[in-house]
Amino acid sequence: MQFQQLQYFVAVAETRHFTRAAELVHVAQPSLSQQIKALERELGADLFQRARGNITLTDAGEALLPLARRILADADTARHEVQELVQLRRGRVRLGATPSLCTGLLPDVLRAFHDRYPGIRLLVEEGGSHDLVRGLARGALDLALVVLPLPTPAPALTTVELLREDLVVVSSPEAPVPGRGGRAVEIADLEGERLVMFRHGYDLRELTVAACRSAGFEPEFAVEGGEMDAVLGFARAGLGVAVVPRMVAARAGQGLRVTPLARPGLHRTIALAHRSDVAPPRAARELQRMLLEH
Repeated sequence: MQFQQLQYFVAVAETRHFTRAAELVHVAQPSLSQQIKALERELGADLFQRARGNITLTDAGEALLPLARRILADADTARHEVQELVQLRRGRVRLGATPSLCTGLLPDVLRAFHDRYPGIRLLVEEGGSHDLVRGLARGALDLALVVLPLPTPAPALTTVELLREDLVVVSSPEAPVPGRGGRAVEIADLEGERLVMFRHGYDLRELTVAACRSAGFEPEFAVEGGEMDAVLGFARAGLGVAVVPRMVAARAGQGLRVTPLARPGLHRTIALAHRSDVAPPRAARELQRMLLEH
């Protein structure tokens, strides 16, 4: 049984005329008649009683008609649903990102994406790069914003560098200026400063601790284990200083002093990653384009 045969059958059932049905479905009348006969052979029953000038449904035809209409309606629904997805009117994007990027980079891009494609659901998962790479590998995410280099080799992932971001030192305006009180802070100046530090697994934690050790000292923590908002809040309260991305500091609002790191400073490279063996869905590809253009 072919889909096209059901279309022809319904057209004849509704018009009760082979020629008019053929015109309705834009096919030659002999071809339509042949397909109806093929359908009857397939089903093992006549569907129409053919009398000159009078076409009526047999009992078999009456039984098939509502089923055929339902099949055709379901096919139209399926076609519509797919077109909705293709034309970005519906669907979802599962995006992973580090918490600092959720605070700094993503709000503006996601707002622009939502304004353009309000029917697309955005599912955002926060985590460190290691967790996000695992999410991509098991198919739980379509895209992820990760920090390079990746914590473990990931040959099954494609990464595209998005931006290189400076890190800055934030502190309470009521506390002494970090380091020697100048316009910029050397990494070595953080020796003796009490740091507000992120939890284990945070990319920024590993980066900051590694920089301090390269400068010849072990960092001292005033408090550790927080997420981005907590770290900013603790620094604002004067518990210590924190090293955070410049974009995050710019969005943190009042109540924080922002001091740049002296050259060469500290930087992190943000990349957009997806699985190499599976093409991201259309909506995810559109979000990817907007992120790369941002």
